[in-house]
Amino acid sequence: MTGCSSRTIALWKRRFEEKGLSGLAARHHGSKPSVLTPTLEAKILAWTKRSPPHGATHWSTRSLGRHLAVQHTIVARAWQRAGLKPHRLERYMRSNDPDFETKAADVIGLYVEPPQHAAVFGIDEKTTIQALDRLDPVLPLAPGRAERHGFE
Repeated sequence: MTGCSSRTIALWKRRFEEKGLSGLAARHHGSKPSVLTPTLEAKILAWTKRSPPHGATHWSTRSLGRHLAVQHTIVARAWQRAGLKPHRLERYMRSNDPDFETKAADVIGLYVEPPQHAAVFGIDEKTTIQALDRLDPVLPLAPGRAERHGFE
């Protein structure tokens, strides 16, 4: 027993009759090996720092792979080697006030240990106001560091 169906055997027999031994050669040689070359890695890292054209907030391995016509695993490998995580965001707060730390400690202290028999109200939320532009700059993605957005 060959473990092949009679249809498969008939196909190989017909190929041999038509082309001899060359008819038995494999017709599909598989996919091209995918290698992360330094040039490709540099291209992937450069595109990672750009905004995606389709309105997304960040690239995924699959979307960048499709855009650059490479396998998504190659993109993932390049990101891992560079320590990049485009899907991660961090927030930071910048203040020019020299007394900021003292003031922040006072406010945090009210929430952590409010005075006895006191009611603490937070009125810093303004739901009817929409900030259209960021006050603080966006700090870009870098190896080992997530992209950071200002708090305000």
